[in-house]
Parts: sequence; structure tokens; C-alpha cells
Amino acid sequence: AESTLGAAAAQSGRYFGTAIASGKLGDSAYTTIASREFNMVTAENEMKIDATEPQRGQFNFSAGDRVYNWAVQNGKQVRGHTLAWHSQQPGWMQSLSGSTLRQAMIDHINGVMGHYKGKIAQWDVVNEAFSDDGSGGRRDSNLQRTGNDWIEVAFRTARAADPAAKLCYNDYNIENWTWAKTQGVYNMVRDFKQRGVPIDCVGFQSHLIVGQVPGDFRQNLQRFADLGVDVRITELDIRMRTPSDATKLATQAADYKKVVQACMQVTRCQGVTVWGITDKYSWVPDVFPGEGAALVWDASYAKKPAYAAVMEAFGSRSHHHHHH
Repeated sequence: AESTLGAAAAQSGRYFGTAIASGKLGDSAYTTIASREFNMVTAENEMKIDATEPQRGQFNFSAGDRVYNWAVQNGKQVRGHTLAWHSQQPGWMQSLSGSTLRQAMIDHINGVMGHYKGKIAQWDVVNEAFSDDGSGGRRDSNLQRTGNDWIEVAFRTARAADPAAKLCYNDYNIENWTWAKTQGVYNMVRDFKQRGVPIDCVGFQSHLIVGQVPGDFRQNLQRFADLGVDVRITELDIRMRTPSDATKLATQAADYKKVVQACMQVTRCQGVTVWGITDKYSWVPDVFPGEGAALVWDASYAKKPAYAAVMEAFGSRSHHHHHH
């Protein structure tokens, strides 16, 4: 009889994960839920470029290791996030371009993956490299301007740095097959598989809006899996206009169930990570004022209807309440 989300996911060989912030590890309400309910951890910010290489060639893994060590001590695996990204670059990297930036990207991947070699099972190697402009093309960034092969170079570098790690491409707004951005990522992955560029998985961030889960999400995950990659839901939250009422919370619960069921129905979907634990600390209101309430626990750490819905989607509802 499974009584936590992580254990329910594990029944099908999947994981249920969350993003952990090192600064919240002193909050016992936070760590109690984190240690009990999840079997996979992503560092929310602590393994990103600015955190791990604040000065060029000077790496700092203190915050990343704090999250990593907490996870391992609590029996969890860790997703590495993220090695090459246009955002959250330290100032020194933002000021570079061309071949100098390209080499800095390679050195960064080698430095971070070298530190965690053999410890982290899966890395988001490249994050958010495609445009939202409806073209299906690449996002303009300092990394993109080093040459269109930058993503391929990042993956080849990562494979050499830790051959045992699974290498993922991670992005948002690729949940719906009809979107040009989805098509762009799909075409890249297909090309990489055809040419032998090392890519093992695609991460669907799934920062969704209540009532707007794509109807073809499962089919879309399957299309990517059919290219020969694993798929993962990496940063799930389902935001709404706040304050939320019972009707919206019920819709949100149904949406969470749809997303987890989509993963359960695709053999190569290996797990679901929600981007945080409690609405109290969610990133959503900072970026989308007036929105929030996007997670499974509310700001008072109470389980929302989404909790039971996720449990049901993982197939554990019938086992959930056996009190003797």
C-alpha cells in the first residue's frame, strides 16, 4: 500500500520529483514533505551557470552540493539542471561572444559534469534554445550567435565528460504538437538521432495554465519517444488567477491528473517533476503577477485536490487508505 507520491510513481518504475532550493532546507515543514513525497530532486538554481562558475574558470559547488547531498542522504536521485542556457549566465559569460564564448561553454560543461561525474544520472544539457515567435526556429542568444552547431557541440562535450549520464534537451511550450516551437525541437531531435549526435531524452517543462493542458499531450510525448529518446516532465506547475476557488482547484486537480496519466501511458516517459513543493515559494507570482497557486501544496503546506489526483493517476488510489 503506497502512501506517498514518490512511492506511487515507483510502482511503475517512474519517479515523482521536485525542485529543491538550498535556502529552504532549514524549513522543517518544507523538508518533511520533500523527504517524504519525492524520489527525484532537481536543484532549483544551484547548478545553473551563474551559481557554479561565478568567475571564469573558478567553480563553486557549495550550494549545488548542499542540494545534492541532502537528496542522496534522503534516498533520492538527482537531475542535473542546467549546463548551457541563454539565461542566468554570470556577467563574465554575458560579455563574451564568438569562439571565446564557445570555449567557455565547453569548459563550463566539462567543469560541472566533471565534478558530478558518476553521481548525477541525467543532465539538462541545453535549456530553452528555441524561439517563442511562432517560427519554429532557434532563439537568438549569445550562444546561438557562436554558430548553429552550438547545441550539438554541447551534447558531444557532455557525452565525453560523463559517458554514463543521460543527456536531455529541456524546453517549455513544447507540450502541444501543433505549436511551431514543438516542431522545431522535434526536427532537431530527429536530426540528432539520424546523425548520431548524443541525445538520450527530452524534458517537457510543462509550466501550464489551469484548463489548458493540451488534449494531445500524450500523443506528443509518444511522437518524441518514437524518435528513440526518453521523455520526462521536468518543471510541472499549473497556474491560475488567484485567489483560487474550489472550482478552479478541482480543474487544476483534473489537469494534474491528465499530465501524469499522459506520462503513465507512454512507456518511455520516465517520470514527472513538479517545480517546487508549496505555493508559498513558487516562482510564478514573481513572473506572472496576479497568478499562482500552481503547485500541489498550498502556502500553508496543506495538500490541495491535486495531490489525490496525482496519486490516482499513478494508480494508487485503491491502495491509499488502509488504516487498521
